[in-house]
Amino acid sequence: MQKIIIIDFGSQYTQLIARRVRELHVYCEIYPYFHASQAIDTDTKAIILSGSPASVHQENAPDVENEVWQAISYLPTLAICYGAQLISHKQGGKVARAAIREYGRANLTQIHEKNLFKNVDTGTQVWMSHGDTILELPPEYQNIACTESIPVAAFKHNQKPIYGVQFHPEVVHTLQGKILIQNFVYDIAQCSPSWTAENFIESTVVQIQQQVGQTANVICGLSGGVDSSVAATLIHKAIGKRLYCIFVDNGLLRKNEYEQVLEQYKELGLNVIGIDAKQRFYDALKGISDPEQKRKTIGRVFIEVFEKEAKKIPNVQFLAQGTIYPDVIESVSVKGPSVTIKSHHNVGGLPEKMHLKLIEPLRSLFKDEVRNFGRALGLSETLLGRHPFPGPGLAIRILGCITPEKVSLLQEIDDIFIQNLKKHNLYNEVWQAFAVLLPVQSVGVMGDERTYEQVACLRAVTSVDGMTADWATLPYPFLAAVSNQIINQVKGINRVVYDISSKPPATIEWE
Repeated sequence: MQKIIIIDFGSQYTQLIARRVRELHVYCEIYPYFHASQAIDTDTKAIILSGSPASVHQENAPDVENEVWQAISYLPTLAICYGAQLISHKQGGKVARAAIREYGRANLTQIHEKNLFKNVDTGTQVWMSHGDTILELPPEYQNIACTESIPVAAFKHNQKPIYGVQFHPEVVHTLQGKILIQNFVYDIAQCSPSWTAENFIESTVVQIQQQVGQTANVICGLSGGVDSSVAATLIHKAIGKRLYCIFVDNGLLRKNEYEQVLEQYKELGLNVIGIDAKQRFYDALKGISDPEQKRKTIGRVFIEVFEKEAKKIPNVQFLAQGTIYPDVIESVSVKGPSVTIKSHHNVGGLPEKMHLKLIEPLRSLFKDEVRNFGRALGLSETLLGRHPFPGPGLAIRILGCITPEKVSLLQEIDDIFIQNLKKHNLYNEVWQAFAVLLPVQSVGVMGDERTYEQVACLRAVTSVDGMTADWATLPYPFLAAVSNQIINQVKGINRVVYDISSKPPATIEWE
């Protein structure tokens, strides 16, 4: 399968590059600069070098391996920002610190070629974000675009299909950036738009059949979310009833979710086993308030429950998981070992403990691609449109210790919020919405009585894939009505607040 390799130097925009390429129905993969060479093979049609917060002049500046430089010498290459400066620096040009950091909007005042810039207008707005700038190009390179303040805004090799731009075509602030990337992908790299749902499903089904063989059984831990549901449906398409799905009620699901989701899975024809393990999780979580400890405890108990049930199924050799591409990317840090922000939601420990091999059919997909491919598999919009829900469930939306009473309280608050979003046609306008129960009490007045009760926080964000997110600007009358309904109907809540933090610096979830 043809692919484009995106080499990541630590830019905040690297995933946007991948998204723009995928939107053109061309497959691509992201690799950190220090082991990108392993990804380049006979299927590689082109290379894209990302930007970076680093300078080419700093000690231990990010650089690619020799094998990658060799590949750049014959493969079509698009170098963006730091990538362009690195090519210029390494091949004999002059790169220096800009007198003033070039950040924000600029306009291309001159364009000197019509391959990369075909159908791109002179004067179009581009987005700059760099501290270094190219003063002189290496031999065999020529300048092909400039702005008022940057003499070399883009360049190309005289003979080879190597292009560099000092702006970011992948961001929306570069108004014709999608056209530029399309020119590179289709015209210069000669890629065809073959990355489609139908082709993905067909090839993945064959891969699963080859991996599993004719007799082995597969188990899958369903969560009720989009990822595990699409993964299970895809595997079921490949091996039928040899897929055994286990759906565990950990007591931390949304209101009535266990019964509703179990019914949906049966309608899909999946072979599903439902396990009521609420009390076991509540007992294990008693007295635990640390978010990371909550996650680890829930993960451990889930493994214990899952393992016990899985042992009843004969000839299980594989574990299926709904891992998606952002999970894979986040597990590899460009700068070395990552700081733990939160434990991974998938079932760590089971493959080794039970000597199982993993099947992760969605590990190359972004979230919106998972939904699109789910539609092609025939899943309902109700299931595919569900907002993301964390593996630890409501445990990380209850700040502090977990009790059944707190869970019941939050389920009622959350249900009022979600049902109102659906009623007012706002549910599909946001990426994710939920309620948080805060470990805070506040004074209130109900009737003629003074109250001292808990505070609920509502959170709604807009996003494409959850990697970054903005708080959703829900209508004030809507928020007022929801707040009023929660305070009137949910005993124990006398104050409702709305979270207006974006990611970054905040995360979407509170814990």
